[in-house]
Amino acid sequence: SPARSRPADVRVDDAVARNSTDPGARESAAVRPGPERHALGAQGVWAKASAQSRVSADPAPVDSVQLSLDLGDAPREGEISGLPEMSAAESMAAELEILGLDVSRHVIDGHARFLAALGTTHSRDLLEQRSRSELLVAGVKVATQTPPIRSGRRVVFLTLDDSTGPVDATFFEDAQGPYAQTVFGSWLLVVRGELRRTGHRGVSLRATGAWELSELHGLWRREGIDAVHDLIAAAPRPGDRPSGAAPGTAATEAPTQRRVLVHSSGFAMSPYSDIKPAGEDPKQVARKLWHRSPGSPG
Repeated sequence: SPARSRPADVRVDDAVARNSTDPGARESAAVRPGPERHALGAQGVWAKASAQSRVSADPAPVDSVQLSLDLGDAPREGEISGLPEMSAAESMAAELEILGLDVSRHVIDGHARFLAALGTTHSRDLLEQRSRSELLVAGVKVATQTPPIRSGRRVVFLTLDDSTGPVDATFFEDAQGPYAQTVFGSWLLVVRGELRRTGHRGVSLRATGAWELSELHGLWRREGIDAVHDLIAAAPRPGDRPSGAAPGTAATEAPTQRRVLVHSSGFAMSPYSDIKPAGEDPKQVARKLWHRSPGSPG
């Protein structure tokens, strides 16, 4: 045959080209006649292996002759049924209940307009304030700690989060009287305090007052911001003397006597111990979102 009349080295080169991994070499060898008689022999071993593959071929497309019926299921605006869409506050409450996290927005964002009118200072702006200046801060309670002190007096360390960072406030014993129940019994707080610098970039507040944020927000809606300022201004400050008492008198030096209930067992209880602080009950929060140190009541 003409193929066998070619030299052996030429036939070897053709066989190598037909079995090459280079597609171009296989195509160039396919145009030259070879000794193989298989229908795919001109394309070499690669074509034979493809012919022996057991992979099923792709099915041919089927042209349906069924006519589509107009069932009225075309995409269109449907009627809303069932419960209405949740508001932003309801969505956040559901996130806190199920996940224990405020995913869609920060808890304090719902009070942003009120806090702007009140003039609170954000955590990110505390470094720009003057030392010993009086400020108002607000946020979600993150932690309350009452560590043991050598003097035996109780000091409450409160940490708030206002969506821009943490704010640390310290309640010494002279500031805890009218505000301790609010600090331990509420989780959204407005705190008044005096700025203290504790380092190059360290700041904290020496707290002089605390109020439940929801209570002040409701007062703002009903009576305006002036009523809120009046309420804060009328609140007692640490070291205030009782009204009508002159300096140096026994009324100022002796501690204020408070009425207590003494049980037959000798247990003394305040008559106001069953009174809840204003605002939302922290027990209604699905999960506790703040930390409290051992021995801390809130």
